[in-house]
Amino acid sequence: MTTLPPNDTTRLKVLWFLPTHGDGHYLGTSAGGRNVDIHYLRQIAQSADQLGYYGVLLPTGRSCEDAWVVASALAPLTQRLRFLVAVRPGLQSPAVAARMTATLDRISGGRLLINVVTGGDPVENRGDGIFLDHSERYAVTREFLDVYQRLLAGETVNHAGEHLHIEEGKLIFRPVTPNGPPLYFGGSSQPAIDVAASTIDKYLTWGEPPAQVAEKIASVRQAAAKAGREVTFGIRLHVIVRETDEEAWHAADKLICHLDDDTIAAAQKVFSRMDSVGQARMSQLHGGDRSQLEISPNLWAGVGLVRGGAGTALVGSPETVAARMREYQTLGIDTFILSGYPHLEEAWRFGESVLPLLPLEDATDRSAAGADMGPFGETIANSERPSAAVTSRS
Repeated sequence: MTTLPPNDTTRLKVLWFLPTHGDGHYLGTSAGGRNVDIHYLRQIAQSADQLGYYGVLLPTGRSCEDAWVVASALAPLTQRLRFLVAVRPGLQSPAVAARMTATLDRISGGRLLINVVTGGDPVENRGDGIFLDHSERYAVTREFLDVYQRLLAGETVNHAGEHLHIEEGKLIFRPVTPNGPPLYFGGSSQPAIDVAASTIDKYLTWGEPPAQVAEKIASVRQAAAKAGREVTFGIRLHVIVRETDEEAWHAADKLICHLDDDTIAAAQKVFSRMDSVGQARMSQLHGGDRSQLEISPNLWAGVGLVRGGAGTALVGSPETVAARMREYQTLGIDTFILSGYPHLEEAWRFGESVLPLLPLEDATDRSAAGADMGPFGETIANSERPSAAVTSRS
């Protein structure tokens, strides 16, 4: 097995994605679509657990199954896997969110991570009863997090702010994780960066080219330093991995082979109504033009033609994709949240071919499994075991 020379002592956290909004073999079509139910999500979660992923991200919004319910159902069915679940300032009370957090953290044995999501689609926000503009949402987020974090730390909270009023708020049952689970957060606007600098543990960016990611990291680091804090960084990407670069690019083309111009235009129209700076940056990477999708070496923007949020994929062989990930690592990224279509097969493909090439936190120890001879590979002629017991490319 080929490994990459280390260029950083940081151990990486690699998470997978639970597609509670749907899954399939192609984008923008029902052709090749797959039924996503709790049984399928269980398969993905248990596969990710077995393969050694650090955790899984559960998306939030009206296009998805409820993340808290799904995580609660899957936590008892996994052993080490962490669940990155969203709290929604403006949609949830911080006191109720703190109780939910403490409960899920306890029943999962401390395997909860929190994703702070402000919401970037005004139409969806209004459907959820949120009638706040962009700056107001971040003002609410700041107040929400002040109350939420103090409750999780065990304080009795009295808060009278512009948007929130809490009297004698407290938790009876505390989280397993001291002061509550770590907070993940993404946002490209200045108000979002200000919130991240003062309150967040891990700042997330969508998969922009390395130069743009470097600029964003520098901006957040500078803001955090002014607040007397340090912030760590993660990135959200899709992956398309095959044995060779050529095969991977063919798979990327196949993923969008059912897309027509009308479908792309309709999706881009929806994205244009959003007030999310991050979504605008994603859309600008391709401009709705399917002819210019490799926006940086091995970084492909085809997913963003019809998918909101994370819209780029790393494309290539296991060695190529691992090398691109290490490039982001040198910028300061220590956490990768990945996905691929379909999510069950691609969790295995990436887990077996790329994870062994990376310096992982909580890496799965396969030595014990190797001691009992597998099985790794099918028995040859019903009588002989394959000579090398490996689970990834050699």
